[in-house]
Amino acid sequence: MTVIDLRGATAAWQRADVMVRDLPLAVLLAAAPWIAPLQGQGTQLGDVPHRPLDALALLPVALQALPLAVRRRWPAAALALVAAGFAIDQLSGFQTAAGIALPIVLVSAGAHLSHHRRAVAVVASAGFVALAVALDLEGAGDAPSDYAVFYLALVAAWGVGVWLRQSRAAEAERRHHLAQTTRLTERTRIARDLHDVVTHHVTAMVVQAEAARYLTAQPDRLDQALAAVSDTGRRAISDLRHVLDLLDPETLGPERSPAGRDLRELVEQTRRSGQAVEHVEEGTPRETPGSAELAAYRVVQEGLTNALKHARGSRTTVHVRYGTDAVVVEVGTDGTDASGGSGGHAPGAAASPPGDGRGLAGLKERVGVLGGEVSAGHDEDGGAFVLRARIPLDGAT
Repeated sequence: MTVIDLRGATAAWQRADVMVRDLPLAVLLAAAPWIAPLQGQGTQLGDVPHRPLDALALLPVALQALPLAVRRRWPAAALALVAAGFAIDQLSGFQTAAGIALPIVLVSAGAHLSHHRRAVAVVASAGFVALAVALDLEGAGDAPSDYAVFYLALVAAWGVGVWLRQSRAAEAERRHHLAQTTRLTERTRIARDLHDVVTHHVTAMVVQAEAARYLTAQPDRLDQALAAVSDTGRRAISDLRHVLDLLDPETLGPERSPAGRDLRELVEQTRRSGQAVEHVEEGTPRETPGSAELAAYRVVQEGLTNALKHARGSRTTVHVRYGTDAVVVEVGTDGTDASGGSGGHAPGAAASPPGDGRGLAGLKERVGVLGGEVSAGHDEDGGAFVLRARIPLDGAT
Protein backbone atom coordinates (compact mmCIF):
# COMPACT_ATOMS: atom_id res chain seq x y z
CA MET A 1 0.00 0.00 0.00
CA THR A 2 1.42 3.35 -1.06
CA VAL A 3 1.18 6.14 1.47
CA ILE A 4 1.12 9.65 0.03
CA ASP A 5 3.19 12.16 1.95
CA LEU A 6 0.79 15.10 1.81
CA ARG A 7 3.11 17.39 3.74
CA GLY A 8 6.01 16.65 1.42
CA ALA A 9 3.80 17.03 -1.65
CA THR A 10 2.53 20.38 -0.38
CA ALA A 11 6.06 21.61 0.26
CA ALA A 12 7.17 20.48 -3.22
CA TRP A 13 4.18 22.26 -4.77
CA GLN A 14 5.00 25.47 -2.93
CA ARG A 15 8.59 25.30 -4.18
CA ALA A 16 7.45 24.89 -7.80
CA ASP A 17 7.69 27.80 -10.23
CA VAL A 18 4.81 30.26 -9.99
CA MET A 19 3.80 29.57 -13.60
CA VAL A 20 3.48 25.86 -12.83
CA ARG A 21 1.25 26.64 -9.85
CA ASP A 22 -0.94 29.01 -11.90
CA LEU A 23 -1.29 26.66 -14.88
CA PRO A 24 -4.07 24.39 -13.46
CA LEU A 25 -6.48 27.34 -13.10
CA ALA A 26 -5.73 28.42 -16.67
CA VAL A 27 -6.42 24.91 -18.00
CA LEU A 28 -9.60 24.62 -15.94
CA LEU A 29 -11.02 27.89 -17.29
CA ALA A 30 -10.04 26.89 -20.84
CA ALA A 31 -12.07 23.70 -20.49
CA ALA A 32 -15.01 25.23 -18.60
CA PRO A 33 -16.96 26.58 -21.62
CA TRP A 34 -17.21 23.04 -23.06
CA ILE A 35 -18.57 21.51 -19.86
CA ALA A 36 -22.33 21.08 -20.38
CA PRO A 37 -23.59 22.60 -17.10
CA LEU A 38 -21.42 25.71 -17.66
CA GLN A 39 -22.43 26.39 -21.25
CA GLY A 40 -24.36 29.63 -21.52
CA GLN A 41 -23.29 30.69 -18.00
CA GLY A 42 -20.74 33.31 -19.05
CA THR A 43 -20.65 37.07 -18.49
CA GLN A 44 -22.86 39.06 -20.85
CA LEU A 45 -22.13 42.75 -21.33
CA GLY A 46 -24.70 44.41 -23.52
CA ASP A 47 -27.44 42.66 -25.50
CA VAL A 48 -25.50 41.00 -28.31
CA PRO A 49 -27.36 37.85 -29.41
CA HIS A 50 -25.88 34.66 -27.94
CA ARG A 51 -23.87 32.52 -30.38
CA PRO A 52 -23.40 28.76 -29.89
CA LEU A 53 -19.86 27.49 -29.39
CA ASP A 54 -17.93 26.57 -32.50
CA ALA A 55 -14.32 26.37 -33.61
CA LEU A 56 -14.02 30.16 -33.65
CA ALA A 57 -14.75 30.21 -29.90
CA LEU A 58 -11.34 28.65 -29.27
CA LEU A 59 -9.67 32.03 -29.86
CA PRO A 60 -11.47 34.13 -27.21
CA VAL A 61 -11.47 31.22 -24.74
CA ALA A 62 -7.72 30.69 -25.15
CA LEU A 63 -7.00 34.43 -24.92
CA GLN A 64 -8.97 34.69 -21.67
CA ALA A 65 -7.94 31.48 -19.92
CA LEU A 66 -4.37 30.60 -20.84
CA PRO A 67 -2.73 33.96 -19.88
CA LEU A 68 -3.74 33.22 -16.29
CA ALA A 69 -0.71 30.92 -16.16
CA VAL A 70 1.56 33.98 -16.39
CA ARG A 71 -0.59 36.46 -14.48
CA ARG A 72 1.96 36.76 -11.64
CA ARG A 73 5.08 36.56 -13.80
CA TRP A 74 3.94 39.08 -16.46
CA PRO A 75 0.79 40.74 -15.08
CA ALA A 76 0.54 43.54 -17.65
CA ALA A 77 0.82 41.17 -20.63
CA ALA A 78 -1.68 38.77 -19.06
CA LEU A 79 -4.15 41.61 -18.49
CA ALA A 80 -3.82 42.80 -22.09
CA LEU A 81 -4.42 39.32 -23.53
CA VAL A 82 -7.35 38.52 -21.23
CA ALA A 83 -8.96 41.91 -21.94
CA ALA A 84 -8.61 41.33 -25.69
CA GLY A 85 -10.12 37.86 -25.37
CA PHE A 86 -13.00 39.24 -23.29
CA ALA A 87 -13.71 41.94 -25.89
CA ILE A 88 -13.77 39.36 -28.72
CA ASP A 89 -15.94 37.07 -26.57
CA GLN A 90 -18.53 39.82 -25.98
CA LEU A 91 -18.56 41.23 -29.51
CA SER A 92 -18.87 37.78 -31.10
CA GLY A 93 -21.68 36.76 -28.77
CA PHE A 94 -20.06 33.60 -27.36
CA GLN A 95 -20.19 34.96 -23.79
CA THR A 96 -18.42 31.93 -22.32
CA ALA A 97 -17.64 31.01 -18.70
CA ALA A 98 -14.01 31.94 -19.43
CA GLY A 99 -15.09 35.56 -18.90
CA ILE A 100 -14.47 35.09 -15.16
CA ALA A 101 -10.75 35.36 -16.02
CA LEU A 102 -11.07 39.17 -16.34
CA PRO A 103 -11.63 39.97 -12.64
CA ILE A 104 -9.07 37.32 -11.69
CA VAL A 105 -6.37 38.88 -13.86
CA LEU A 106 -7.30 42.34 -12.58
CA VAL A 107 -6.73 41.20 -8.98
CA SER A 108 -3.37 39.71 -9.99
CA ALA A 109 -2.34 42.85 -11.88
CA GLY A 110 -3.22 45.06 -8.92
CA ALA A 111 -1.26 42.78 -6.60
CA HIS A 112 1.83 42.00 -8.69
CA LEU A 113 2.30 44.86 -11.14
CA SER A 114 5.38 46.71 -9.90
CA HIS A 115 5.85 49.40 -12.56
CA HIS A 116 3.62 51.71 -14.63
CA ARG A 117 0.52 50.82 -12.63
CA ARG A 118 -1.18 54.14 -13.34
CA ALA A 119 -0.52 53.88 -17.09
CA VAL A 120 -1.89 50.34 -17.18
CA ALA A 121 -5.02 51.45 -15.31
CA VAL A 122 -5.57 54.33 -17.76
CA VAL A 123 -5.08 52.10 -20.83
CA ALA A 124 -7.38 49.41 -19.38
CA SER A 125 -10.08 52.02 -18.68
CA ALA A 126 -9.76 53.40 -22.21
CA GLY A 127 -10.08 49.86 -23.55
CA PHE A 128 -13.28 49.33 -21.59
CA VAL A 129 -14.73 52.57 -22.98
CA ALA A 130 -13.84 51.42 -26.50
CA LEU A 131 -15.56 48.07 -25.87
CA ALA A 132 -18.69 49.83 -24.58
CA VAL A 133 -18.79 52.04 -27.69
CA ALA A 134 -18.30 49.01 -29.96
CA LEU A 135 -21.08 47.12 -28.23
CA ASP A 136 -23.39 50.12 -28.57
CA LEU A 137 -22.61 50.31 -32.30
CA GLU A 138 -23.50 46.61 -32.52
CA GLY A 139 -26.90 47.48 -31.10
CA ALA A 140 -26.34 46.07 -27.60
CA GLY A 141 -28.82 48.57 -26.20
CA ASP A 142 -27.55 48.67 -22.58
CA ALA A 143 -27.91 51.90 -20.63
CA PRO A 144 -24.72 53.80 -19.68
CA SER A 145 -25.44 53.02 -16.01
CA ASP A 146 -25.12 49.28 -16.76
CA TYR A 147 -21.67 49.81 -18.22
CA ALA A 148 -20.76 52.02 -15.25
CA VAL A 149 -21.78 49.32 -12.75
CA PHE A 150 -19.73 46.70 -14.59
CA TYR A 151 -16.75 49.08 -14.73
CA LEU A 152 -16.99 49.71 -10.99
CA ALA A 153 -16.98 45.95 -10.41
CA LEU A 154 -13.74 45.72 -12.40
CA VAL A 155 -12.29 48.64 -10.44
CA ALA A 156 -13.15 46.81 -7.22
CA ALA A 157 -11.24 43.74 -8.46
CA TRP A 158 -8.22 45.94 -9.20
CA GLY A 159 -8.60 47.54 -5.76
CA VAL A 160 -8.52 44.14 -4.08
CA GLY A 161 -5.22 43.44 -5.81
CA VAL A 162 -3.79 46.79 -4.72
CA TRP A 163 -4.83 46.08 -1.14
CA LEU A 164 -3.12 42.68 -1.29
CA ARG A 165 0.07 44.29 -2.63
CA GLN A 166 0.09 46.96 0.06
CA SER A 167 -0.59 44.38 2.78
CA ARG A 168 2.26 42.24 1.50
CA ALA A 169 4.61 45.23 1.44
CA ALA A 170 3.58 46.23 4.98
CA GLU A 171 4.19 42.69 6.22
CA ALA A 172 7.61 42.61 4.56
CA GLU A 173 8.47 45.94 6.18
CA ARG A 174 7.29 44.65 9.56
CA ARG A 175 9.42 41.53 9.24
CA HIS A 176 12.43 43.59 8.15
CA HIS A 177 12.00 45.90 11.14
CA LEU A 178 11.58 42.91 13.46
CA ALA A 179 14.73 41.29 12.06
CA GLN A 180 16.69 44.53 12.55
CA THR A 181 15.39 44.88 16.11
CA THR A 182 16.25 41.27 16.87
CA ARG A 183 19.78 41.67 15.49
CA LEU A 184 20.28 44.89 17.46
CA THR A 185 19.00 43.26 20.66
CA GLU A 186 21.30 40.28 20.17
CA ARG A 187 24.29 42.50 19.43
CA THR A 188 23.55 44.55 22.56
CA ARG A 189 23.29 41.41 24.69
CA ILE A 190 26.54 39.97 23.33
CA ALA A 191 28.33 43.31 23.78
CA ARG A 192 27.05 43.48 27.35
CA ASP A 193 28.26 39.94 28.09
CA LEU A 194 31.64 40.69 26.52
CA HIS A 195 31.93 43.79 28.69
CA ASP A 196 31.07 41.84 31.82
CA VAL A 197 33.44 38.97 31.08
CA VAL A 198 36.40 40.96 29.79
CA THR A 199 36.22 43.72 32.39
CA HIS A 200 36.04 41.35 35.35
CA HIS A 201 38.70 38.88 34.26
CA VAL A 202 41.15 41.44 32.90
CA THR A 203 40.78 43.56 36.03
CA ALA A 204 41.50 40.51 38.19
CA MET A 205 44.54 39.61 36.08
CA VAL A 206 45.90 43.17 36.30
CA VAL A 207 45.53 43.17 40.07
CA GLN A 208 47.13 39.73 40.38
CA ALA A 209 50.01 40.67 38.09
CA GLU A 210 50.62 43.91 40.01
CA ALA A 211 50.72 41.96 43.26
CA ALA A 212 53.18 39.47 41.80
CA ARG A 213 55.69 42.26 41.15
CA TYR A 214 56.20 42.65 44.89
CA LEU A 215 56.67 38.92 45.55
CA THR A 216 59.92 38.26 43.69
CA ALA A 217 61.70 37.60 46.99
CA GLN A 218 59.03 35.08 48.07
CA PRO A 219 59.04 32.28 45.47
CA ASP A 220 56.15 30.34 47.02
CA ARG A 221 53.77 33.31 47.11
CA LEU A 222 54.98 34.43 43.66
CA ASP A 223 54.14 30.98 42.29
CA GLN A 224 50.65 31.21 43.84
CA ALA A 225 50.11 34.68 42.36
CA LEU A 226 51.15 33.58 38.87
CA ALA A 227 48.98 30.47 39.17
CA ALA A 228 46.04 32.74 40.01
CA VAL A 229 46.76 34.81 36.90
CA SER A 230 46.81 31.62 34.81
CA ASP A 231 43.55 30.36 36.33
CA THR A 232 41.87 33.69 35.70
CA GLY A 233 43.11 33.69 32.11
CA ARG A 234 41.76 30.19 31.50
CA ARG A 235 38.39 31.13 32.98
CA ALA A 236 38.32 34.25 30.80
CA ILE A 237 38.98 32.17 27.68
CA SER A 238 36.23 29.73 28.64
CA ASP A 239 33.70 32.50 29.22
CA LEU A 240 34.71 34.29 26.03
CA ARG A 241 34.27 31.10 24.02
CA HIS A 242 30.77 30.74 25.42
CA VAL A 243 29.89 34.32 24.47
CA LEU A 244 31.42 33.97 20.99
CA ASP A 245 29.51 30.72 20.46
CA LEU A 246 26.38 32.86 20.46
CA LEU A 247 27.60 34.33 17.16
CA ASP A 248 27.72 30.88 15.53
CA PRO A 249 24.24 29.78 14.34
CA GLU A 250 25.31 26.13 14.48
CA THR A 251 26.00 26.31 18.20
CA LEU A 252 23.01 28.36 19.28
CA GLY A 253 21.32 26.98 22.36
CA PRO A 254 19.84 28.11 25.64
CA GLU A 255 21.84 30.79 27.36
CA ARG A 256 24.00 29.39 30.12
CA SER A 257 22.83 30.38 33.60
CA PRO A 258 25.47 30.21 36.34
CA ALA A 259 24.54 28.08 39.31
CA GLY A 260 25.55 28.66 42.93
CA ARG A 261 28.88 26.92 42.39
CA ASP A 262 29.81 29.40 39.64
CA LEU A 263 29.00 32.27 41.98
CA ARG A 264 31.25 30.84 44.65
CA GLU A 265 34.02 30.38 42.09
CA LEU A 266 33.63 34.03 41.10
CA VAL A 267 34.01 35.11 44.74
CA GLU A 268 37.01 32.81 45.23
CA GLN A 269 38.68 34.21 42.12
CA THR A 270 38.30 37.73 43.52
CA ARG A 271 39.81 36.61 46.83
CA ARG A 272 42.84 35.23 44.99
CA SER A 273 43.26 38.70 43.53
CA GLY A 274 43.80 40.05 47.06
CA GLN A 275 40.32 41.31 47.82
CA ALA A 276 38.82 40.41 51.20
CA VAL A 277 35.37 39.15 50.23
CA GLU A 278 32.70 37.95 52.64
CA HIS A 279 30.12 35.80 50.85
CA VAL A 280 26.71 35.01 52.35
CA GLU A 281 23.84 33.16 50.67
CA GLU A 282 20.33 32.77 52.07
CA GLY A 283 17.67 30.47 50.75
CA THR A 284 17.99 27.74 48.17
CA PRO A 285 18.57 28.45 44.48
CA ARG A 286 16.41 26.68 41.95
CA GLU A 287 17.59 23.34 40.58
CA THR A 288 17.38 24.72 37.06
CA PRO A 289 18.79 28.28 36.99
CA GLY A 290 17.19 30.79 34.65
CA SER A 291 17.48 34.42 33.57
CA ALA A 292 17.15 35.72 37.13
CA GLU A 293 20.14 33.70 38.32
CA LEU A 294 22.21 34.84 35.35
CA ALA A 295 21.34 38.47 36.09
CA ALA A 296 22.26 37.95 39.76
CA TYR A 297 25.59 36.51 38.70
CA ARG A 298 26.26 39.58 36.52
CA VAL A 299 25.38 41.91 39.39
CA VAL A 300 27.88 40.19 41.67
CA GLN A 301 30.47 40.16 38.89
CA GLU A 302 30.05 43.89 38.26
CA GLY A 303 30.21 44.69 41.98
CA LEU A 304 33.40 42.67 42.50
CA THR A 305 34.98 44.13 39.36
CA ASN A 306 34.36 47.68 40.60
CA ALA A 307 35.68 46.74 44.03
CA LEU A 308 38.93 45.47 42.49
CA LYS A 309 39.28 48.55 40.29
CA HIS A 310 38.35 51.27 42.76
CA ALA A 311 38.59 49.82 46.26
CA ARG A 312 41.43 47.36 46.03
CA GLY A 313 42.14 45.67 49.34
CA SER A 314 39.01 47.02 51.03
CA ARG A 315 36.53 44.72 52.73
CA THR A 316 33.78 43.62 50.35
CA THR A 317 30.57 41.76 51.16
CA VAL A 318 28.41 39.73 48.79
CA HIS A 319 24.93 38.94 50.07
CA VAL A 320 22.60 36.86 47.88
CA ARG A 321 19.11 35.97 49.06
CA TYR A 322 17.01 33.47 47.10
CA GLY A 323 13.33 34.07 47.76
CA THR A 324 10.20 32.43 46.43
CA ASP A 325 9.54 35.22 43.96
CA ALA A 326 12.84 37.05 43.51
CA VAL A 327 16.60 37.01 43.97
CA VAL A 328 18.03 39.92 45.96
CA VAL A 329 21.71 40.78 45.61
CA GLU A 330 23.83 43.26 47.57
CA VAL A 331 27.52 43.90 46.97
CA GLY A 332 29.03 46.37 49.44
CA THR A 333 32.56 47.79 49.56
CA ASP A 334 33.93 49.73 52.52
CA GLY A 335 35.48 53.13 52.44
CA THR A 336 35.31 54.33 48.83
CA ASP A 337 33.24 54.90 45.71
CA ALA A 338 32.98 51.61 43.83
CA SER A 339 30.34 52.79 41.42
CA GLY A 340 32.45 52.32 38.35
CA GLY A 341 33.58 55.92 38.12
CA SER A 342 36.89 57.22 39.33
CA GLY A 343 37.46 56.30 42.91
CA GLY A 344 40.03 55.38 45.51
CA HIS A 345 42.34 52.41 45.60
CA ALA A 346 44.68 50.92 48.13
CA PRO A 347 47.83 52.90 48.83
CA GLY A 348 50.85 51.78 46.90
CA ALA A 349 48.79 49.98 44.26
CA ALA A 350 48.81 50.95 40.62
CA ALA A 351 45.79 52.95 39.60
CA SER A 352 43.14 51.12 37.63
CA PRO A 353 41.65 52.73 34.54
CA PRO A 354 38.48 54.66 35.25
CA GLY A 355 35.17 53.00 34.42
CA ASP A 356 33.03 54.07 31.51
CA GLY A 357 29.69 53.54 33.22
CA ARG A 358 28.65 50.81 30.81
CA GLY A 359 28.64 48.12 33.48
CA LEU A 360 26.00 49.72 35.70
CA ALA A 361 23.96 50.87 32.71
CA GLY A 362 24.06 47.35 31.29
CA LEU A 363 22.95 45.89 34.62
CA LYS A 364 19.98 48.25 34.83
CA GLU A 365 18.94 47.29 31.33
CA ARG A 366 19.40 43.55 31.92
CA VAL A 367 17.52 43.55 35.23
CA GLY A 368 14.90 46.01 33.97
CA VAL A 369 13.95 43.62 31.16
CA LEU A 370 13.16 41.02 33.84
CA GLY A 371 11.04 43.51 35.78
CA GLY A 372 13.64 44.13 38.48
CA GLU A 373 15.45 47.14 39.87
CA VAL A 374 19.10 48.12 40.37
CA SER A 375 20.46 50.86 42.61
CA ALA A 376 23.96 51.95 43.55
CA GLY A 377 25.12 54.37 46.23
CA HIS A 378 26.51 54.79 49.71
CA ASP A 379 24.64 53.32 52.65
CA GLU A 380 22.92 55.47 55.26
CA ASP A 381 26.17 55.95 57.22
CA GLY A 382 27.94 57.23 54.11
CA GLY A 383 30.60 54.55 54.44
CA ALA A 384 30.25 51.44 52.30
CA PHE A 385 29.24 51.73 48.69
CA VAL A 386 26.46 49.23 47.96
CA LEU A 387 25.23 47.84 44.66
CA ARG A 388 21.73 46.41 45.12
CA ALA A 389 19.46 44.50 42.77
CA ARG A 390 16.12 42.79 43.10
CA ILE A 391 15.42 40.38 40.26
CA PRO A 392 12.00 38.67 39.96
CA LEU A 393 12.17 34.99 39.20
CA ASP A 394 11.08 33.94 35.72
CA GLY A 395 7.34 34.40 35.45
CA ALA A 396 7.03 36.24 38.80
CA THR A 397 5.31 39.60 38.95
